[in-house]
Amino acid sequence: MTSKEIHKEHIREHMQEIEDAIAIGIERRPATIGLHVSACSIELLELYLHTMGKITAGSMIKHEWFKAPKPGQKIEPLADRKLRVFFPAKDEILDLMYSIEDERNKTIYGKPSNVSVGALLAAFQKLHKIIKERLHEWGEEIE
Repeated sequence: MTSKEIHKEHIREHMQEIEDAIAIGIERRPATIGLHVSACSIELLELYLHTMGKITAGSMIKHEWFKAPKPGQKIEPLADRKLRVFFPAKDEILDLMYSIEDERNKTIYGKPSNVSVGALLAAFQKLHKIIKERLHEWGEEIE
């Protein structure tokens, strides 16, 4: 399988786990949702960047890179330091990735409220939609 096919397979798997967890109830499966939303977001971004030729096959992006920069932070955000590439909708995508990462650990390891899990899912759905539309422009389709 090519790296794109592997990403698509992983995306399908994560999406199924997210859908199953939502069906069971977000109050009963917040850790599952947090884990799979985070992992799927990374897979989506990697597929998008691979499709555009911005990163090479085998390049790995890590969720830890998406810790939101603090207001007035003097050094460049870690995501920008690690991803030294420009791509369409970069600011919007990175903002959503920061939002997802901010909620990730609280959702996986803490006792999150349904509101925070809902906010995590809303950010993910927006990210998924943006990347899906961008991939379509490049002739790539995902679920």
